[in-house]
Amino acid sequence: MSEWICGVDESGRGPLAGPVFAACVILDPQHRIEGLADSKTLTKTQRDALTVAIKAHSLAWAIGTASVREIDCLNILQASLLAMKRAVEGLSFRPTRVLVDGTHGPRLRYPVTTIIRGDHLVPEISAASILAKTARDAEMITLHRRFPLYGFDRHKGYGTQQHLAALKIHGVSAVHRRSFAPVREFMVNCKT
Repeated sequence: MSEWICGVDESGRGPLAGPVFAACVILDPQHRIEGLADSKTLTKTQRDALTVAIKAHSLAWAIGTASVREIDCLNILQASLLAMKRAVEGLSFRPTRVLVDGTHGPRLRYPVTTIIRGDHLVPEISAASILAKTARDAEMITLHRRFPLYGFDRHKGYGTQQHLAALKIHGVSAVHRRSFAPVREFMVNCKT
């Protein structure tokens, strides 16, 4: 019996705004994809090109998310695990084993192994890292159109000086994570 390894990674645990995304990928052993690496080490152009290749040449892939409300209710770790679970459950192809970047993995009906720095070491996790990052970045561009005052198109919701300055001036939007300490500081002037 062949082993079908599913790599899983998330994007967006650290930002102050927007959902957390997770992706999972089962690579096709007959079609090697060159250039797979941790998404943070790649340029946007490289990630975009690899996203096309991953989607076209993998046996299966899926994206899962957890909303800002779920992040605030559950905490970011549990919301990340929920997004991972949703991604794996969305696969059209059943894996025999799931490899997850980091130290925590979701509870699944498949065997799960966590791997520290898995996005550097395991091609399936690298591919998932790329899909999660490009999907979340695209969502933050969409949110920028709804909330242009915050600059989500530039910092993707991370706590940059520009983002903190916008929070100070404009208050908290409906897509900010209210459970995150830097956001709570600006809760006086909320924009829903």
